[in-house]
Amino acid sequence: MVIRALVLTAFCLAAVGAQAQCRQALALGLDVSGSVDSQEYRMQLDGLANALLHPEIVTLLTAQPAAPARLAVYEWSGANDQRLLINWRDIRDRTDLDQISALLRATRRAEADPGTAVGAAMRFGAGMLVQQGDCWKRTLDLSGDGKHNLGPHPRDVQAELIAQGLTINGLLIGSDPRFGQNRRYGEIGELSAYYRAWVILGPGAFVEIALGFEHYEQAMVRKLRRELEAPAMSAIRPEHRLALRRPAPQ
Repeated sequence: MVIRALVLTAFCLAAVGAQAQCRQALALGLDVSGSVDSQEYRMQLDGLANALLHPEIVTLLTAQPAAPARLAVYEWSGANDQRLLINWRDIRDRTDLDQISALLRATRRAEADPGTAVGAAMRFGAGMLVQQGDCWKRTLDLSGDGKHNLGPHPRDVQAELIAQGLTINGLLIGSDPRFGQNRRYGEIGELSAYYRAWVILGPGAFVEIALGFEHYEQAMVRKLRRELEAPAMSAIRPEHRLALRRPAPQ
């Protein structure tokens, strides 16, 4: 009976894999506005590169090569300043992540408007995700260290996107440690409330916190873990889940 159950499970998973295109599209938007200095810029890109190679994240990203996660990375600052660093790429093995991490480490900062156009960054990332209609889940991760100060207000963009079936999570970064712990905690608390009200979107959407850029890598690992470690059944289409739950034939 156990063997039959295993055979049935393997058959159903194979059927799912044959139809699978992409289990999750994950777009990562990195804040490179004027409040981010050259050292913080480097810490952010290198932190993401390191987080993608964290052993647990590698395991989660490469867990189902037949239905891979799909990854893209872009920078944002002003209303018309979004730069695509990594175009959509299916993640099937460690080599894919090694190559993405190497590209991130080799990236150098480009000139851009120093403003903080959070709404425009949301709209840009959502536009990328809408094109990934074959993915079962579509998630935008927006890193940021401040509120918007130009471009469309995030609340208006959030309202536009409600019907798109997307998830938007935030990774918030606190101020320079030279300003003191009290100010850092105060600012990150205020920014967290702002993102919860006007930026994050979708069932289970959340905000992750990095007290400063020196904590960005660890926060990114926590965020990716939370997004990727859903039970394996959640990656199987609903029409196939019933087959997996039926008792094995006697």
